[in-house]
Amino acid sequence: MKKFAAVLLAVAMVFSLCSISASAAGKYAGIMLGTNVMSLDTNLATDGDSFEVIADCIDGLTQMDADGAAVPALAESWDISDDGMTWTFHLRDAKWSNGDPVTANDFAFAWKLAMTANVEYGYMFDSSVGCVKNADAILYDGADPDTLGVTAADDKTLVVELEAPVSFFASLMYFPTFYPLNEAFYSSLDEGTYGTSPYTFLSNGAYLLEDYTPGAASFTLVKNPDYWDAGRVNIEGLKYQVVGSSDNALTAFRSGTLDLVSVSGSQVPAAQADEKLASNIKVTGAGYMWYLSFSQTEANANGGQLANANLRLAITNAIDRESLVENYVMDGSIPTFTCVPPQFAASATTGEDFSADQTRFADVCSYDVEKAQAYLAAAKTELGADEFTFTMIYGNNEGDEVSKVAQAIKEEVEANLPGVTLNLQAMSKAERLDKMQNDNYDVALTRWGPDYADPMTYLGMWITDNANNYGFWSNADYDQLIKDCTTGAYVTDYDARWAALYEAETLVMNDAVIAPLYTKSQANLIADRFSGIEFHPVALNRVYKNATLG
Repeated sequence: MKKFAAVLLAVAMVFSLCSISASAAGKYAGIMLGTNVMSLDTNLATDGDSFEVIADCIDGLTQMDADGAAVPALAESWDISDDGMTWTFHLRDAKWSNGDPVTANDFAFAWKLAMTANVEYGYMFDSSVGCVKNADAILYDGADPDTLGVTAADDKTLVVELEAPVSFFASLMYFPTFYPLNEAFYSSLDEGTYGTSPYTFLSNGAYLLEDYTPGAASFTLVKNPDYWDAGRVNIEGLKYQVVGSSDNALTAFRSGTLDLVSVSGSQVPAAQADEKLASNIKVTGAGYMWYLSFSQTEANANGGQLANANLRLAITNAIDRESLVENYVMDGSIPTFTCVPPQFAASATTGEDFSADQTRFADVCSYDVEKAQAYLAAAKTELGADEFTFTMIYGNNEGDEVSKVAQAIKEEVEANLPGVTLNLQAMSKAERLDKMQNDNYDVALTRWGPDYADPMTYLGMWITDNANNYGFWSNADYDQLIKDCTTGAYVTDYDARWAALYEAETLVMNDAVIAPLYTKSQANLIADRFSGIEFHPVALNRVYKNATLG
């Protein structure tokens, strides 16, 4: 009966989608994706392209305004207790695309499911970020998910209990990990099929899936006429197309096939010189930092040689970041010498960018060949070796410039550090992530984007045993500082917390836990008829709810 009900629902949705598609007048925006969307399940999606499409179709409790601030979405309003430990969200009238009302239980169900599924972004509930009551006990000690501090007091009231005040909690709510799921619909499907087609996915947001299969080269979304805020959604459909090369993206833009594409930095000068394209270029902050991750375990790097801090410091000081962005990336990206990148996290009391001072750690992170060779000499003495050979993995489908950057790093490291050989191994992004997650690599050229506007979105990665601590670095003093900033002494003292976060960053940089490289910008070409796109460096990089087509 369960499967039969799902089939009936699928048939009904076919007719619904067909009627919506037929009524659309053809105002569809053509949008480039850099990678295939493999899942629209919020518990499985891990990349920005997938999150963008999910957010097109589903609203959370809050959404981003043009400046990135959290404003009401499915939560019409919310109350915060005097101690900051209880958030009560009041839901507006909204419904799923199958006609069911969106209820508080949809959030409670989704959050508890994230606990049991042990999802990659489950850490956003724990004491390092969201501090939702009992999240740590559930995620790490096997406690009952029903003890999570989220309760549907009634259909329109969601109560969330925290273990410590979180000043940016409202901003977390627009990240897809905190989105709702319709329990009855989700439970009616065969395991693993949710989000794999328009008939196994429900929307409550601005758009519906018209067609989609996992990994498809193209798919279409159509405006949701029953969206609670449909009046401000001007574009009748979004046609997504995966484009693997910048050359193909430029061709698609010139032909009018796509209205929004991203191009490599090497193409920007030519586009600027082309009078037909110059006015269409817009450089935006892409919101993520590229860096080198080092495996510090004995399973890799010739028995764990990269556990030696001096060897890591040698590598980080042997790389010319200015050259990387000027000669290979070439899209306005920023050379970065801090493990928290610039231009996304500002102090609530001073307004100063947390990482405005890129010389803060110049003693341990700069382009200084003499210093790099001194670190290498110390590493050779400590390890009793004169030669080191490592393999650096990188994605061959993560942008045209990535392979060039990888080759440049190899050449610089080998030229500036006699005795060090850095072999390159290209692979898909999915394979790179798999190797990092399973500790099967030496060095990885990787990236991380901020999920929320606070330095903790980066600093939380290097807590001992954090799922995203791919180098398996551990430092008790660091762990204590982070704990003090999330659930301890500095939670209610904003300035003291900010200072402690700097202290934590100092530990990471002094130990060269990673080698930061550059903070990515994105060179976009936007058609004259396409306006009002909101670009953000945090969480959701592109939002179309206020966009229009001329």
